[in-house]
Amino acid sequence: MTEQPSKPIPTGYDVIHAYLRTLDSSPGVYRMLDADSRVLYVGKARNLKARVSNYSRPGNHSPRITRMIRETATMMFLTTRTETEALLLEQNLIKQLKPRYNVLLRDDKSFPNILVTKDHDFPMIKKHRGAKNQKGNYYGPFAGAGAVNRTLNQLQRVFLLRNCSDSDFETRTRPCLQYQIKRCSGPCCGLISEEDYAGSVRDAEKFLQGRTKGIQETLAKQMQDASEAMEFERAAALRDRIKALTQVQSAQGINPQNTAEADVIALHTDGGQACVQVFFIRANQNWGNHDYYPRISGDEDMSEVMEAFVGQFYSNREPPRLLILSHGLDNDDLMAAALAEKAERKVEIMVPQRGEKAELVQNALRNARESLARKMSETATQARLLKGVAEAFDLEKVPQRIEVYDNSHIQGAHAVGAMVVAGPDGFDKNQYRKFNIKGDSLTPGDDFGMMKEVLTRRFQRLLKEDPERTQGTWPDLLLIDGGQGQVSAVREIMDTLGVSDIPMVGVAKGEDRDAGKEEFHRTGKPVMALRHNDPVLYFIQRMRDEVHRFAIGTHRAKRSKAIGATPLDDVPGVGATRKRALLAHFGSAKAVARANLADLKAVDGVSAKLAQTVYDYFHENG
Repeated sequence: MTEQPSKPIPTGYDVIHAYLRTLDSSPGVYRMLDADSRVLYVGKARNLKARVSNYSRPGNHSPRITRMIRETATMMFLTTRTETEALLLEQNLIKQLKPRYNVLLRDDKSFPNILVTKDHDFPMIKKHRGAKNQKGNYYGPFAGAGAVNRTLNQLQRVFLLRNCSDSDFETRTRPCLQYQIKRCSGPCCGLISEEDYAGSVRDAEKFLQGRTKGIQETLAKQMQDASEAMEFERAAALRDRIKALTQVQSAQGINPQNTAEADVIALHTDGGQACVQVFFIRANQNWGNHDYYPRISGDEDMSEVMEAFVGQFYSNREPPRLLILSHGLDNDDLMAAALAEKAERKVEIMVPQRGEKAELVQNALRNARESLARKMSETATQARLLKGVAEAFDLEKVPQRIEVYDNSHIQGAHAVGAMVVAGPDGFDKNQYRKFNIKGDSLTPGDDFGMMKEVLTRRFQRLLKEDPERTQGTWPDLLLIDGGQGQVSAVREIMDTLGVSDIPMVGVAKGEDRDAGKEEFHRTGKPVMALRHNDPVLYFIQRMRDEVHRFAIGTHRAKRSKAIGATPLDDVPGVGATRKRALLAHFGSAKAVARANLADLKAVDGVSAKLAQTVYDYFHENG
């Protein structure tokens, strides 16, 4: 009996038109899906029936929308109470589903803040990234670590605040190098009173709030008083602090005078690509900028791209009180209402035409234009390199995602695995991954065993999260640091996981282990080399050096953390404050472990219940 061919699944205008019978005029979110149930597009509507009706008949659609309609096989709908709710839901779904026909912001970066702690008599000042769950005042966001580090450097020069950890603070018996180079006032050794240090903290927070004029007047008066009292050493120190503050203020001449808190967002497009520059203005200070390259099709208008960017950018960030945009939104009132609902306060959106704010936008636009030009030049070069990789290793297609793996350890201790990713846009640091090697049964220094664990965890997760390989997270090529033995071991691991179709290349040091004499190993093929001046060889060397750098940096961080750790870190209920109290009372973690129950109960801030917990932990665990 001959099997009848299956009928093609209907798509297009007629499919969309059929949904009109069941839709009403409620606000909500709609999803368009293709014949394989992949989400093509996510949109919001004040009136779902009216919006879907626009898609149901041929008209003045852009080429992008026309293609999307032709591919649509089914639709999904979710009604909301208000259009504002629909907007928020739309942006969350876009970030989650990454539809093909939406403008997509490819970003999961969190921005750093400066934290002034409030859980110690002598607060510290430090860089903070992530959840704001530590007690203290947070200032930010800053555009990146460089902007934070520059500001922290300024604050230490002017206000002499400590940046050491609480455990270092408690165990010091003499001032550290920071004190010697006049970056700290030495509170750990009693070289400044708690009251005077608290005054410095208040001044530093005023500085972060943009209130610098009064600080300089106060320091000048203190210097005059010290001079009249013939405390010349103290007067000289105050003079140096005033000089540092003056230098900071002169460097801030580009800062806006009439804009206290805003994000300046400028959009430039060219050749079907887009760049968005975001400048962070806080406390009348420019706290840096960051560029983004959202995925666009090329036929969207500027307001559509800007609206998509703003909605997705603030879907997981707190918006400032003012957004200054280079291009207006079609629904600026709706976006402002949605952001205000998220921030629980008023958020204003404006497109300035003149004055200081317009100058801020022009500056951001110039940066966006220049950044996009550089990006397009780099992308063209990168495309040639990826094509060269495909030709060098006889790949069936030009790789869009290359994953490079390496391990780092010292005789098996603190072992970590590292993965870096390269593609059409160069190194994609948002996709880098680190793996803490967990295999207890591994022989110390077993590189094969470590690589097996890393790849098993990596590809088991891919098989679970993206089995159809539609999200762009699967590699087109694996680069392994090693020779034929490593390649054979990796091939065996991949065969076991059922993903044997991904090509891989082992990069081994060649003769005399010199750069430029690398040998390349592939399964079932002879060893090969590239000519010494081949740009593809330099590209592979850069990828190998990058994974080395990332692996070694991850290993060092893990090792440093282990060095600073104590057994008290694992005791339930013992946080930073109680750990500090126990160490201050007994002098060391070993002394805490030997202490009897009565001595533990005598520690300030340690309850009888916690003392029993600490005692039981060390005695039950030897």
